[in-house]
Amino acid sequence: MLSKYSKFLFICLLLLLNSGCIRFVKHDSGRAYNTRSSSKFVTHHRVKAGETLYSIAFEYGRDHRDVARWNQIRKPYTIYPKQKLRIIPIKSDKTTKNNTFKTEAKISTGRKIIPVENKVHYVASSKLKWLWPTQGKVVSTFSIRDPGRRGIDIVGRKGQPVKSAAAGYVVYRGNGLRGYGNLIILKHNETYFSAYAHTENVVVKENEKVKVGQKIADMGNTNTDKTKLHFEIRRNGKPVNPLRYLPKRH
Repeated sequence: MLSKYSKFLFICLLLLLNSGCIRFVKHDSGRAYNTRSSSKFVTHHRVKAGETLYSIAFEYGRDHRDVARWNQIRKPYTIYPKQKLRIIPIKSDKTTKNNTFKTEAKISTGRKIIPVENKVHYVASSKLKWLWPTQGKVVSTFSIRDPGRRGIDIVGRKGQPVKSAAAGYVVYRGNGLRGYGNLIILKHNETYFSAYAHTENVVVKENEKVKVGQKIADMGNTNTDKTKLHFEIRRNGKPVNPLRYLPKRH
């Protein structure tokens, strides 16, 4: 006979297995959910046209350096459509800075790759200068427990300027991540990234270097029911509370 506690755990497990799809990825250390079918555990991702290693790492809440290491991909992290990428740790994985990689296969990507990453001068994480990406009221705050609140939502008017929250360069612009609409991802250094969702009239391109406060797009309502900017900061691939980094408003 099952104890009352065991029955309770069993019922909770059934509820979890039968729960609906979640908008964003659930993050944990050993498994990953696909954002398009988040009730299913996945171990690999099939690359689609327009995706970058950075956007894939972002989608699964992974550090881009880990995804590169698990797949033996060197900088500038060239990937190609239909490539199968591992997005969970391998048993022998050791997260050391001096990991060596096997030679990457020479494969035509069909996309022009500009290896500008090595030309960009990064600043230390502690010296990053953060600014608010746009004006407006914060209507949704960060929650690590809620998969739909991995950042903050700022409402405003359509066409309102969206600016880079810190200096860096564009590692993704597109609409391939479900729930984000037109999305821009900026890399600021090896640790920090920022993301700007539901934008329109994007004025920057992938691999373009941007300054802090530089306009990158307009506020829009792509893939959402209201005009707003969904803004995220990722540290080592994991979402963190943007309000802890942005200057306080008076």
